[in-house]
Amino acid sequence: MPELRKDPVIGRWVIIATERAKRPDEFKHDKIVPKGGFCPFCSGNEDKTPPEVLAYRTPESHANGKGWRVRVVPNKFPALMIEGGLNREGDGVYDKMNGVGAHEVIVETPDHSKSLCDLTAKEVEEVLWAFRDRILDLRKDTRFKYILLFKNHGAAAGASLEHTHSQLIALPVVPRTVHSEMYGAREYYNFKERCVFCDVVRQELEAGKRLILENADFAVISPYAPRFPFETWILPKVHDAHFEDCKTNEYANLAAALRTTLRRLNIALNNPPYNFILHTLPLTEKSSPYYHWHIEIMPILTRVAGFEWGSGFYINPTPPEDAAEFLRGLASED
Repeated sequence: MPELRKDPVIGRWVIIATERAKRPDEFKHDKIVPKGGFCPFCSGNEDKTPPEVLAYRTPESHANGKGWRVRVVPNKFPALMIEGGLNREGDGVYDKMNGVGAHEVIVETPDHSKSLCDLTAKEVEEVLWAFRDRILDLRKDTRFKYILLFKNHGAAAGASLEHTHSQLIALPVVPRTVHSEMYGAREYYNFKERCVFCDVVRQELEAGKRLILENADFAVISPYAPRFPFETWILPKVHDAHFEDCKTNEYANLAAALRTTLRRLNIALNNPPYNFILHTLPLTEKSSPYYHWHIEIMPILTRVAGFEWGSGFYINPTPPEDAAEFLRGLASED
């Protein structure tokens, strides 16, 4: 059973995932399964993964067989285990609990040769619907406080399989980074009685210099203080705290914005490794006037080193205005 341990100084939780343990000599480099190698996510290999918990399929197909378009399965090597109770306990000055949670893989297409940006807008939309459907199902479990959806693209971003996929981890605690983001948003709201994210969207749409693209429902921007070169945010134009509460047309427009953004980053940076993370309100809060869900995309172009770890500051050599201008210039490549 994995274990969650809490840092007593800053309150950060760490997952001790013994089931994923490596020998010291196995930490050197992660390698991606190359094209032509065996891939458990490819169509026809459904029996090589745990049984699916969700799949969008052709009418004549059967569960755990061919004929799917998007498929969600439990991670074969989960960071957290779905079974059991939390069993919170103290250990002197320390706090710990069982590593209870859900860890799932969203396989975005049966086609091994395609990345997320290669899919059609409709296919990307189905991936987003899978995100929503899994959140709505897992939020029924009262043990879970937060659901983190993320994508690792490329070995440098943490992917161990080349076949395009995203991941979901349901947590029994709210991550410290989420608490920090919510605290900052709440303080801004208490002072100005406005949502800081709504103000950011409004200003960036008016100024235009950090705006990459927009459609009826979403603005894509280079944030004012990016941690990394070409860091990109996708924000709803209308205030909403929970991703899973989006309307049908919003998922379609989000798919179009996400696909176009990833295609431009792919062209501009020659298929860079990247992470994207869905930031949404914790499950324990029904709504919020100060928090605004959004997606953050971070291409892996620089390394976090001693100064960043020691200070919490990030050194970014690319001004967001330059990144946005460059990505706007690729509109003809969409």
